[in-house]
Amino acid sequence: MAVCRQGDGFIEFSMSEDESNETTAEAIGHVPVLTEEVEAILLENSPGTIVDCTLGRGGHAERLLSVAPALKLVGLDFDEGNLDFARRRLAPFSDRIELRLADFSTLGAELASLKIDRVDAILADLGISSNQIADPLRGLSFDSDGPLDMRLDRRLRTTAADLVNGLSEGEISDMLWHNAEERQSRKIAKRLCAARRQGRINSTMLLARLVSAAVGVNPESHRNKIHPATRTFMALRMAVNTELESLKSLLNQAPELLGPRGRIAIISFHSGEDRLVKENFRSAAKSGDYRILTKKPMTSGEAERAANPRSRSAKLRAAEKAANA
Repeated sequence: MAVCRQGDGFIEFSMSEDESNETTAEAIGHVPVLTEEVEAILLENSPGTIVDCTLGRGGHAERLLSVAPALKLVGLDFDEGNLDFARRRLAPFSDRIELRLADFSTLGAELASLKIDRVDAILADLGISSNQIADPLRGLSFDSDGPLDMRLDRRLRTTAADLVNGLSEGEISDMLWHNAEERQSRKIAKRLCAARRQGRINSTMLLARLVSAAVGVNPESHRNKIHPATRTFMALRMAVNTELESLKSLLNQAPELLGPRGRIAIISFHSGEDRLVKENFRSAAKSGDYRILTKKPMTSGEAERAANPRSRSAKLRAAEKAANA
């Protein structure tokens, strides 16, 4: 078992004993969270069509398709590698799925291209998968050195290195605070701008060292605590992949794409995302579009946290489209 320390907890991943079986080995690389809760919420009304906006490795989709034999599923993901893997994993359900390489901000257009006007449920599991973190070429982790990239969709042009080396000190500070609520954002921005005058910041390890120095914390002496660069890495990843903007777009589109009593469930992993979801659902409930199904976010139980520590920071909120909306 290998353990990759990232974010609010530990993300566990392991390789299959059968190294020749690529599908099995890769599938263990990511464990979906809150699967029982997602199933209970989204399948209660016997939906005909569900959209999995963050298909990833296909974990949630596989479970939903397995327990609901009549279900049809549209899956979106902007990571071509994950989409290809999910297509292989979901091959037994090929007659009931439509998979697209797309960001969920374009959900309406993707459904229109499939001649689908309304769906019965929408699922979004935000954040990144364990296999993406474990790949040093992605530049998402400070546990091994790699290029400062962070693009989840390789079609994007702007990398994390472009932002670190191109934004002004004030813009970097604002990004760190807005995306990750980094309290030391000004110190970090100042240190990065000073360092890049000596040469371009291109690697994950260099960025991690600069952030650690800026906040005056030696991660080697704080091994049991979250790495001081965690929020900086998260903020950059979110900026590169326009994650908050995409989430806002999805939330705004959802009421028009859900049929009567259609349900939306969103799993978030940090306070900024959760706050956006909560406020959107409350606003839609006040206008009569939604009925909120989760007064408080659903979280993982002790058993799931022990088996999959990534689930510790997961929060699931759900709402139902009004029958007459």
